[in-house]
Amino acid sequence: MSIPEFAGPKAAPTHSQTLSRGIRVLEILAETDRPMTIVELAAALDVHRSIAYRILRTLEDHGLVVRDPAGLVRLGPRMAALARGVSRDLQTAARPVLTHIANELGMTAFVTVLDQGEVVTLMSIEPRQAHATVAQQPGTRHPLQIGAPGIAIQSGLSAAQWAALGHPETRRSEAGEVAALGYASSHNEVIPGLSSIAVPLLVPGESPASLAVVYISSLHSPTDIGAVLTAAARTIVAELS
Repeated sequence: MSIPEFAGPKAAPTHSQTLSRGIRVLEILAETDRPMTIVELAAALDVHRSIAYRILRTLEDHGLVVRDPAGLVRLGPRMAALARGVSRDLQTAARPVLTHIANELGMTAFVTVLDQGEVVTLMSIEPRQAHATVAQQPGTRHPLQIGAPGIAIQSGLSAAQWAALGHPETRRSEAGEVAALGYASSHNEVIPGLSSIAVPLLVPGESPASLAVVYISSLHSPTDIGAVLTAAARTIVAELS
């Protein structure tokens, strides 16, 4: 009598190491504020320079990175085109509101979203007329536990959403005060010397988000800034509802 054959345990799905490294290159370039050399990128990836070069050539072919005459690498224009498709409706609704806030308050206004346990800047608008402005580049990310945008996002998360993040830390105590105070604030946290005010931006169907401003100094009180942001958040949500 023949013995039936049973299939062994299925092998775990294999991931493309090359694709993973290519994505990591884009993340590294998005997180830095300057172009990088191939040697620096190879070191950041922990691979030989020849491997980093092959990855960059592929990304160059697709317009995702570019190299200047000195050989320094930065994100390419194609990345901006791809980014426009991310949360397109939210960006469309938020753009005029951010522009109004930036010019009214004289501060950089921006929207952040929660991504894999971190706060990522989705879009930002700088004021037209200001003696000094703060650049908040789209794609910039920082830990959820620091900064007003992160506190504002934490305040809008349900217990289930917080548990799903797998954060070993507890929520910031300030997150529990946002509902009563009307806004979250921080100073000297994400970037030394800068202050930020943020409010939750709860749009159905979108990732948890916040609407925020960042500034060096201001004649406006945090309460007034928070009121402007709260009204702006309501406008954006109404536009998307």
